[in-house]
Amino acid sequence: MSYTPQQVRDLTPVRAATIARFQAHDVFLCHAWPDRQADAKDVYDLLLAEDVSVWFSEVSLRPGTDMRVAIDRGLVSSRMGIVLVTPAMLDKLSTDRSIASNELSALLRRSLLVPVMHGVTFEELDQVTPTLASRGGFSTAEEPMEDIVVKIAELVGLVAEEEADELSMTSGTR
Repeated sequence: MSYTPQQVRDLTPVRAATIARFQAHDVFLCHAWPDRQADAKDVYDLLLAEDVSVWFSEVSLRPGTDMRVAIDRGLVSSRMGIVLVTPAMLDKLSTDRSIASNELSALLRRSLLVPVMHGVTFEELDQVTPTLASRGGFSTAEEPMEDIVVKIAELVGLVAEEEADELSMTSGTR
């Protein structure tokens, strides 16, 4: 199937609006429940300071909403995922098949997933989930969280540029 040049021009704004609608957030922040008011909140605040939009349960979940449905929507509407791997997250992933492990399973299917080690090592993560440990990521043992967040913001910018380039190539406006 092919489109005429006029159809491409007519459909490009619709496609762009659809992409924007479904990618409402730059980042989905996956974290353990005990970290929600401390470490995860700090990462959220740092990302916002870098103009990165974040799906974060403490802000994105409204009282009375179905948590699993809201998380699924957050996963689908985000460009990339970040997993804040703390001792609490390791504990959750090794002992509990709860929402955190469901989020992680969904995130692992994505091409852009960045683990951020905070108080744990990649070796410890590898003992719980080798698939996540094999992803390139960051560790606060090697650099401050503020520097890590700047790097994540740069990555978000690159991903957004790639999406824009892809959109312009498919619309023939490049």
